[in-house]
Amino acid sequence: MSTTEARATIGLTGLATMGRNLARNIARNGHTIAVHNRTTARTTALLEEYGDEGDFVGCESLEELVAAIERPRAIVVMVKAGEATDAVVDELVPLLDADDIVVDAGNAHFADTLRRQEALAAHGLHFVGMGVSGGEEGALDGPSIMVGGSDHAYERLQPVVESIAALVDGTPCCAHVGPDGAGHFVKMVHNGIEYADMQLIAESYDLLRSVLGLAPAEVADVFEEWNGGDLESFLIEMTADVLRHVDHESGRPFVDVVVDAAEQKGTGRWTVQDALELGVPITGIAEATFARSLSGHTEQREAARAVFATEPVTLDVDRDTFVDQVRAALYASKVVAYAQGFDHIAAGAEAHDWDIDLGEVATIWRGGCIIRAQFLDRIREAYADEPDLTTLLTTAYFADAITDGVDAWREVVATAVRAGVPTPTFSSSLAYFDGLRREHLPAALIQALRDNFGAHTYARVDRDGTFHTRWAEDGRPEEQQDD
Repeated sequence: MSTTEARATIGLTGLATMGRNLARNIARNGHTIAVHNRTTARTTALLEEYGDEGDFVGCESLEELVAAIERPRAIVVMVKAGEATDAVVDELVPLLDADDIVVDAGNAHFADTLRRQEALAAHGLHFVGMGVSGGEEGALDGPSIMVGGSDHAYERLQPVVESIAALVDGTPCCAHVGPDGAGHFVKMVHNGIEYADMQLIAESYDLLRSVLGLAPAEVADVFEEWNGGDLESFLIEMTADVLRHVDHESGRPFVDVVVDAAEQKGTGRWTVQDALELGVPITGIAEATFARSLSGHTEQREAARAVFATEPVTLDVDRDTFVDQVRAALYASKVVAYAQGFDHIAAGAEAHDWDIDLGEVATIWRGGCIIRAQFLDRIREAYADEPDLTTLLTTAYFADAITDGVDAWREVVATAVRAGVPTPTFSSSLAYFDGLRREHLPAALIQALRDNFGAHTYARVDRDGTFHTRWAEDGRPEEQQDD
């Protein structure tokens, strides 16, 4: 298996499902790839099962892996995020030469990527945080790839990563989105949008089932129909497939045998935490993340069910009308989720001095990734027409979509409240829209209260400056001078 001849274009260590499929994708596209795994059995299994798909160089150690790759070396690390990645990187660094490249293609927190990039730069090495979306199928057949790192690193990686990415209209769904942590930052926000997208779909399913009494297979028919229009997307298509699936053992709808406690690996939580630091209101993503947390609090849910009524209130609702209303509400809420996500990327780019092209991000999300959807073309066009766009919601296409659907959106949220069906992401997205469009918000009262109890000052609508009212004295405002 071992070799000392440096003939591989690229190397990869970590041959679990994602790493194995990414390695196969690279080999299938004509690149010689050196492969390694901590347990040699996985390397052997890859070569035995898929060795005829391309030119693989099997390596039993990291030393052999490094020796097998042409300089400047490029090595992809596909291991568990966190300590496992640090361990592999630490082991690789002493084996590499100046200008070699280490690529973390896992779901790393972008802050870890910034730290690793700085540490490797001290050794003359390039560290790349590369977001890869599409799951195991995408890794094999063409993912969406978000590369962060130096120009030198991308120049070396470009022929490989663009050849293995998904293609839409002949354009690879791959881009060098920015330096150091930009790639993993964009992937983090992608996953946050994914959280919101899935929660919105789940709330739609819940409404159709709880309010209308539709069986899972009937809801599947609705989603299949929706997938033929503006809602066309990978997740809508997959939802129809899942809801139509019947469990082989019990004969029940598959969705009814799955425990209703959603798990998470942390990317949604990271997205929300970072948005709070940046002051970006990604309310739909936040509520979707909290909804997963609530679903996992099974003991609290059981205690609540023992005290309160559990069944939704029965309402007299016209089936066809309500289905159309839910579709409109889902579309409007999805638009809000994506708009908030792109706002977050823009804020992150400004905070970290990354020149991220938002239209390019929409372009590479059109294929391969989990949140690929028809309206990403509309987002791409919006940023092409107006690169400094303040919010996607004000562009003509999305403004018309929300205006046309807002009455249905309100009716769906009101119906959910009357029926006792929780719709945190629908509701928060509507509240965000209403807050955004209001001329006056009650934040004026909040700021006045802050000044009253803590002398936090306030701005006035009738003159410039910063003021504090002498609440405990004569109640007069006084302008605060900068120190």
